[in-house]
Formats: sequence, C-alpha cells, structure tokens
Amino acid sequence: MDALEIVTGRATYTVDVSLPGMLVGKILRSPLPHARIRHVDTSRALALPGVQAVVTGEDTLKRKYGRFASADEYGLAVDKVRYVGEQVAAVAARDEETALEALQRIRVEYEELPAVFDPGEAMREGAPILHEDVPNNVSYTADFHWGDVEAGFAASDYVREDTFSTPAQVHGSLEPHAAVAQYAGGRLTVWSTTQGPYALRKDLAFTLGLPEGRVRVVKPHMGGGFGGKREMFASDFCAALLAMKTGLPVKIVYTRQEEFIASRQRHPMRITLRTGCRRDGTILAKDCLVVADGGAYNSRGPGVLQYAGTSLASLYRVPNVRYRGYHVYTNKPVGGAFRGYGSLQVRFADESQMDMLAEELGIDPIELRLKNAVRPGDVTASGRRITSCGLRECLEKVREASRWTEKRRAPAPGYGIGVACNDYVSALRSIYEYDCSSALVRLNEDGSVDLFSGAADIGQGADTVLAQIVAEELGVAVEDVHVLAGDTQQAGVLDLGSYASRVTFVAGNAARRAAADARQQLFSHLARHWNVPPDRLALRAGRVVTGPGEERSVTLAEAVRLVLNREGVFLLGRGYYDAPSEKVDYRTGYGNSSPSYSFGAQVAEVQVDSRTGRVQVLRVWSAADCGRVLNPLALTGQAEGSVVCGLGMTLLEDRLVEDGRTLNPGFLEYKMPTCL
Repeated sequence: MDALEIVTGRATYTVDVSLPGMLVGKILRSPLPHARIRHVDTSRALALPGVQAVVTGEDTLKRKYGRFASADEYGLAVDKVRYVGEQVAAVAARDEETALEALQRIRVEYEELPAVFDPGEAMREGAPILHEDVPNNVSYTADFHWGDVEAGFAASDYVREDTFSTPAQVHGSLEPHAAVAQYAGGRLTVWSTTQGPYALRKDLAFTLGLPEGRVRVVKPHMGGGFGGKREMFASDFCAALLAMKTGLPVKIVYTRQEEFIASRQRHPMRITLRTGCRRDGTILAKDCLVVADGGAYNSRGPGVLQYAGTSLASLYRVPNVRYRGYHVYTNKPVGGAFRGYGSLQVRFADESQMDMLAEELGIDPIELRLKNAVRPGDVTASGRRITSCGLRECLEKVREASRWTEKRRAPAPGYGIGVACNDYVSALRSIYEYDCSSALVRLNEDGSVDLFSGAADIGQGADTVLAQIVAEELGVAVEDVHVLAGDTQQAGVLDLGSYASRVTFVAGNAARRAAADARQQLFSHLARHWNVPPDRLALRAGRVVTGPGEERSVTLAEAVRLVLNREGVFLLGRGYYDAPSEKVDYRTGYGNSSPSYSFGAQVAEVQVDSRTGRVQVLRVWSAADCGRVLNPLALTGQAEGSVVCGLGMTLLEDRLVEDGRTLNPGFLEYKMPTCL
C-alpha cells in the first residue's frame, strides 16, 4: 500500500519530521570503555550562543530501564560509563554546527577503570566488575534440564562434542535511530524509529516521571528494524528530556558511526555442543553450554539466551536435553534483539554438528534430518506443542529443487552443497502475562473503512496485510481500507510491537475480529429496518445484499448512511486477540511460548577457490513453512531478506573491536551484501 509513497520520496520518516522552532540535539559519548565519572562541566557549552540546554545524568531521575528484573541501563550515564560510545551528556542548539561545537566544550573528568573484553575472562575471579550488584559479571544464567541426559548418552552408540563460535553482527538498517520530541501542556509527544510504540511509551514515562497517559509515541515510516529498534535509546530519552527542559521541539538523529557503536548487535556466542545418537542416526541426547557476550548492559540478552536454549529441542525429536547458558557483561557494545533472537547462533552449531554426525555415521545429511524431524502433534522436551509442521516437506522440496542427491554423487574439487533447517515462533509470550493486540474498524459514510491498529509496520508490509484481512472480512477492495497504525494515542488500541513474527498472526486476528464486529453491528441495524433476520445479510464487492437471490442490494456507503441518519449510530467494531500460548518459565525454560511454529529448510551450493580461499555462493534454495500465505510478494521479500542476512553474517560482516573501540564503524569498512 505504501510502495508509491516510498519510491517517490513522499513517505515521511522520523528524520523528515520538522516542527516550528525545532532544535538540533546531539549526544556526547564516552571515549573510554570503563571509567568513573568524577565531574561534568557544562558551563562553557551553555555559554555558547545558540545553545538552549545541556543535560547530564544529574538532570535525570536516575531510573534504570529494561526488562523488569534485568533493568540495568540509564537514559544518560550515572556515575560510570561501561563501553565506548555510552551517552554522557546531550545538548540542544539552534543548528547542528552549534550543537557539535557545544559537545566539544563539555569537559568530563573520568577516572579510568580496568576493562574486560572477553566473556570468558570476565567470568573469572578477580576480573573487573562492570555492575557492582553482579559480582561475577554473569547477569543471567539459564540452567534447563529436560529428560534424563546422562541416560540418553549412556544409551547412545555414538557421542560427539564440538565447540563453535559466532560473531557479532550489526543490524545495518538504512535509516538510523532518530527521535523528535515535543513537550507542551504537560504532554510529551515523541516521533521515533521504534518497533514497539507502546513499549517505548512505558519506558519514557517511567524514566522521565510522567504518567503514561501524558506520553504519546508516533512511529512514522521506518527504514528497517530487524530487532534493533525494539527498545528505548538515548535518541528517544535525550530528545524528550531536552524538549521538557527547553519547551521547544528537539530532534536527534544518529550518525552512521553512532549506529555502529551505540545501538545494538547480535550476541557473539561460544557454543559447546555434545550430541548422542544410535547407529541409525536416532538422536537420544544433547548437552549444550553457551557463553554469550552481552556487552555492557542486558538489553534483551537474558531473553535471547533463554530462547537460544529452548531452540535446542524444537526442530528435532530430542527426548533428553541439558542447556546451560551465561549472559556475560563485557566493556563492549551492547547485544540485543536481532532477527532470530538467539536461535540462529545455536542453530548454526546444531546444524553444523548434524552434518558432522551424518558424515561419521555414513548417513545422507537430509535423511538424518528427516529421521529426527518433529511432526504435527509432537510435544517437545521443552514443552512446545507442535500443531502444524511442514519441516519434512521443506526438506523434500529443497532436496528435489537443488538436485541434491545427483550433485552429491559427483563431487568436484572446491565444490560443496549443504543443508540446514530452521524454526521460529509465530508470536512469543515472554515479557507480559499476555501476548495481545487490539484493533478498531470504522465504517464510513462514503463506503471506505478505517482500521486503527497498534501494530508497527517496520518495512515488512504489515499495514498492507492488515488491510487485506479487513478487506476480505468486509467484502470491500483493499484500496478502500485506510490503515492508521503506530500511534499510541490513536483510538485506544494496544499492540506489543513488531517482533517474534507475531504481527500477521496476532494483530491480524485482532483486525479480523474488529471487522467482523463492525459488520455484525451494521447487519443488526439493517435487519431491523428491512425486517429480515441478520443472518440473511451479506457483504459482497462493496454491497450489502439479502438472501441467495439478493432481493435487496445497497452499497456499503448507502447502508452506513442509512444507519447513521436514522439512528445516529457510529459503526465502530472492536477486536482483541490474545494468542493461545504460555509464558515460559525462565528458571526451567519449559513452556509453549507460541500458538504455532514456522519451519524451513535451505540448501546452499558453494564454490571455493583452494588457491585464494575465495568463497562464492552459487545458489540457495529456501523452503518456508509459514502457514497460509496472505501476501506472496511480502513473503518472498522476507525469505530473500533472511538469505541475504545469513550470507552477510557468514561471508562478509566482521565487526572489528580493539580495546573496546569499533575500528570499522561504517558501511565502507563493515561489508554488507547489497543488490550488487
């Protein structure tokens, strides 16, 4: 629906928001990986003509935010900095040049502290402590045990143990983090690059000491998220604080360098995995140890680590699983949510080892996976209830399409063909006791339909799919549905955000129910006027008709006007959907966290030059089991995007960090795959 706006440049992103009298905000960041803040002198910056305000941690309520028990981060640093790039102060000035000069005038007196950059070293006794209330730098420990692992290994004919490591990966969204804040009449409005407007509203209200009802968050168009825009960032907090202090609107836009050093990244992990199986390939037990480099703060790290563990028992029938995971603080950039949410790292280790097992046992890698694949009706060791599951079909599809068997029979020097599988949730009950979305559908006098949704379209096409759902439910054209979404003050709807592949399923069901409610209200009123039972009415092609012979037929616009003019009734349907799932117990890792699960398989064909080491991916076949496809074009974009993201992490992307400093904070030095 938004394609024309985007390609013609008419779409409004956060960086495009401009308000009268708006100031430019800039953030002063720590040059040190670990230091105590002794004093911040802002007097010279405040004396600069054009500077309206300067704020530091002393100007805040010093409230830590994050995910409840794991909250450990301030909007502006208080007492200490823990990584290069942490926000120390912020300024608001009449223009960018003045704001940048003001930053140079701020004097910060640091007491440099010992730093630690390796999670293994950070866990050792005597290592520098980042957070005083976490003595061993381990902020979260997962210790899950399902079944009898020792008995499973004892019954195994073959046991293999390997250690794998995965690197950091930056989100690389084309649109940087940005926020525009306005404070007027005791109310705060923030336009933000956020994947979760309601979650951001909650964090802003808490850290700034405002009632949630006085905070409004608006999400304009977004140029990419991938999990990296799920949280409150210094751009949001500092813009809001400066707006409250000056009484003027303030805009903060991250530079590309800030994106690299001060946003989030995929957690680097070290994974030791032991698997036991019978001679025929039947897997009996898995034992996994994960050490995750969380960087300086928790962010979504504990949840990522927990989910990584549950993914060990979600793809294959593994009756006995033990998982120990450690989320470790280091003086490095912070790890957070990233597409796959921890499952990707463990999947890399598990799928690699599956190939090693297949080679040792003399079994075709696809056959080994087919033998152990979960099936509909299974309950996994971790408590996931598998309803629908097309994993086996996905494997068969990629085997056939790639001519897998034929190509493996005739190997060539430097040529390889490999396979891997994946699974994911379709919504995730994790933070709150509910996993819900709500929607309102309004029928207008001109026959158009307004859908009010809390869902955040972050470029994946959510607004389009929601409009399709409402259009089909009401029997109108998609073009007649106007979507109003991503605004916390809009029509009183709620949504938890765009993450965990939940939007189409959860927000879509809410929108569908709201449309059905609006239709039922319309039919109820018309039935009285036409003296027919409501169940004889139907909506088809924008018309309300009665009976199989369609004895009476009016346009939707005429029907709405009839109800409005005769009864003064405003037709507004309400819909709410809470996914049928369970909140996973963080102590045990057990529970059915999603109402359904998606599955997939991929085959990659690779050529390696043995003289130079150059790796060329010739072709990738990807099969996705995602249920009923509502928009094939959007699905293709998601599938291709996941392939490209994986290619980048595997072949190109390499974050270089030395003594806590990112050495390649830009697209020139940090290589990502492009359309070329």
